[in-house]
Order: sequence, then C-alpha cells, then structure tokens
Amino acid sequence: MLEKTLVLLKPDAVQRGLIGEIISRFEKVGLKIIGMKMVFVTKDLAGKHYFDVEQRHGKKVFDNNVNFLTGGPIIAMCLEGVSAIEIVRKMVGSTEPKASAPGTIRGDYSHVSYEHADSKNTITRNLIHASSSKDDAKRELELWFKKEELHTYKTVHEIHTL
Repeated sequence: MLEKTLVLLKPDAVQRGLIGEIISRFEKVGLKIIGMKMVFVTKDLAGKHYFDVEQRHGKKVFDNNVNFLTGGPIIAMCLEGVSAIEIVRKMVGSTEPKASAPGTIRGDYSHVSYEHADSKNTITRNLIHASSSKDDAKRELELWFKKEELHTYKTVHEIHTL
C-alpha cells in the first residue's frame, strides 16, 4: 500500500554533515521524496510535535526534546512509497542508538545509550525522527507541511515499470 511518512533529520544529523548520506539511503530503496525543506524549528512547533512526550516521559524529557529540536536547523521530508512507514522505521533503527543494529542509520552513525544521556541530563542524540504509525504520519505531515509543499511526480522507475 502506498504511504506517506514524515522524516526529520535532527540538528545532530545536519551539524555532522550526514544529510546527503541519509537521504541517499532512502532514495536507494526506492522511496520518493515528495516534500523537503530546511527549517529552524520554533519552540511552539517542537512542542506540538512532541505533544505527548511530557505525559509519557515527564517534563524534563519533553523540555530536553524541545530544546534539542530547536537547537539548530533540521531537514523535514515527506517520503512516499509502498509500506513507507514500516520501511523507514526499519532503516532508521531503534530509538536508542546503542540498541540499533548495524546497517541502520542510527546503528551506523550513532551509539549513545539512554543511560549515558540521562547521566549527562541531556537528550539521546539519535539523528532522525520517523513517524511510527499511519495516524502519527498523518498528524505529523499536517503539522510540518502545507498541502502545496507536497508534490506529485513520477520517478524514472514508475514511468518504465508501471
């Protein structure tokens, strides 16, 4: 089933110069970028994005997440493809970088544990956000993109194989 999903390359991915490497991984598996922009995130937008974190994990975790997401530019992308949400989540790896398998984005480019981040009273820098479900993808895409910022086009593969 064709799906759309949100991917955010967080400030640590941008600051480390991993944008191209990460985007190319998605393109290589055939996911299509139908929206992309660089954004300096406001605290208001970050709070809306992390709307349920305070309830689930407490104010400290919420504040750390908001402060981190607003700490530098991010790349927001809408990816489209068959089972895009599941495929992207598999490629990204576990939310905790230490637990991410080699070959995943987090497994290849980050390693920090929750325990280490907690001991430093900081966020676990894990490079990337990916929508976790169809409902989350719908809500997040509406939050990050206007309808006119998402585009329809055919890739070379679609033109020659469909």
